[in-house]
Amino acid sequence: MTALDRTPAMDGVLRPWQDPALPVADRVEALLAELTLEEKVGQLGSRWIGNDMQHEPEQDAETLNVAPMQDVFAASGTLPLDEAARHGLGHLTRVHGSAPVTAREGAAEVVRLQRAVVERSRLGIPAIVHEECLTGFTTYGATVYPAAIAWGATFDPGLVERMAAAIGRDMRAVGVHQGLSPVLDVVRDYRWGRVEETMGEDPYLVSMLGAAYVRGLESAGVIATLKHFAGYSASRAARNHGPVPMGRRELMDMILPTFETAIALGGARSVMNSYSDVDGVPAGADPWLLTEVLREEWGFTGTVVSDYWAVPFLASMHRVAADTGEAGVQALTAGIDVELPDTLGFGRHLVERVRGGELPESLIDRAVRRLLTQKVQLGLLDPDWTPEKSVAGAAGVDLDSPGNRALARELAERSIVLLDAGDALPLPAGPRRIAVVGPCADDPRTFMGCYAFPNHVLPRYPALGLGIEAPSLLDGLRAELPEAELVHERGCEVQGEDRSGFAAALEAARGADLCVVAMGDLAGLFGLGTSGEGCDADDLRLPGVQEDLVAELAATGTPVVAVVVSGRPYALGRVHAGAAAL
Repeated sequence: MTALDRTPAMDGVLRPWQDPALPVADRVEALLAELTLEEKVGQLGSRWIGNDMQHEPEQDAETLNVAPMQDVFAASGTLPLDEAARHGLGHLTRVHGSAPVTAREGAAEVVRLQRAVVERSRLGIPAIVHEECLTGFTTYGATVYPAAIAWGATFDPGLVERMAAAIGRDMRAVGVHQGLSPVLDVVRDYRWGRVEETMGEDPYLVSMLGAAYVRGLESAGVIATLKHFAGYSASRAARNHGPVPMGRRELMDMILPTFETAIALGGARSVMNSYSDVDGVPAGADPWLLTEVLREEWGFTGTVVSDYWAVPFLASMHRVAADTGEAGVQALTAGIDVELPDTLGFGRHLVERVRGGELPESLIDRAVRRLLTQKVQLGLLDPDWTPEKSVAGAAGVDLDSPGNRALARELAERSIVLLDAGDALPLPAGPRRIAVVGPCADDPRTFMGCYAFPNHVLPRYPALGLGIEAPSLLDGLRAELPEAELVHERGCEVQGEDRSGFAAALEAARGADLCVVAMGDLAGLFGLGTSGEGCDADDLRLPGVQEDLVAELAATGTPVVAVVVSGRPYALGRVHAGAAAL
């Protein structure tokens, strides 16, 4: 008989921690008293099954800005789930979001993994399932919403809240309990690759929109996770994982208010630490930040989860810990409660140090208490909980429903910024010849952020396409202008120095009444795009030879409407000078 098969009805006793009639705190304390030290520590770990997120082996780690991750990639994912869950498990990582699976397939995998967690451990405590959800639920076939930088351009908290609620409902239907959003980093240098994941440079705007997103996600019963706490966006020279040369005055004036607001006005129940060090102190080992400010001053009672591999990074990147075991002690002591995405610094290292008298068990209890509180709140400890019930909505869910798409369209429309109508906009109706050129004209992926599933995971599965219906700008113009004759030439790629397509693009422009040129970014991971995580820029010129293409198009004498689809603001003076509209 397994832990999953043992129900209170079989022995006629409802254990206190299973009793929904008792206060949450009483249930938590009752369960905490039942746990062995190993079982307590087990609740502070996680497991990522099927992790295939690292870059291709033949690519240079230093060039792609992922060198700090190589040591932990080699160490992660080594324990089978049965072994990892032997004493219980806190989280399951990205069950839906690591590979292209349908909603039903993902839900079936949630059931399989939860059964393994429950059956393998003595008390049968289920795990929290978490996923990414920055541009919608990051899974195959789910609606892709505009990136967070576009939310900032809407100036509409109510719309952002509605979007987050829709995302949360889809996630909850397929067994997800926690979403790793929103990003509340305030932009300090536009060259940083993750600017597209932020809501901009104004703390008040980010605070209002961030709190709205939290309210929406939490309204669906999904735990919102504020990230990255704190200072990540202010790294020196805008380098990902770079040190942050910022004093506490600036940190408290510009960086921390967004997080405090999302807790006070949004009700966020989780916070994720930043990779960076601020004024020499890594956020993941900073008790002033994670305990004094977050908990004692702000009154936050939820969980602090580590950013992926942030705990071992204390040893491998920051070099403030001798090894991953010491890194785990530092992180726990500072205030991190759960290690994601796999258990490397926590686990047996913490057990050994408590047994050896090097670490107070009270620190373990502190973190476990916070995690178990959320499991009670989520219903995971109720006597009638089953893995199958947790995914009961999967059979009827449409992750790309008409309602979702209408919301995504509304957000996209509200986010468009007309910089200069010039003498070319609005476009007159009637028959005419329009040249549509540029690297963003006929590639829908250029409209999507780095954490959109088509850019985040599907590049490793090229045969699957986008996984959703996503028309390009060229497709949209054809639909909107049925009487016009559209001629398309790419001209150049988003990045690179190849000008071989210029001639055809210029010829198309010369023979047209109007030229629409679409330029900007293609988001990717760790140097595989021009925007996104690990895709930092040297300067704010458009990538590649795009500016040169615009200049030569303008020289043809045909009016040029420049459309910029970007994850960061670019210096557009040269583009503006040659464009009839921008």
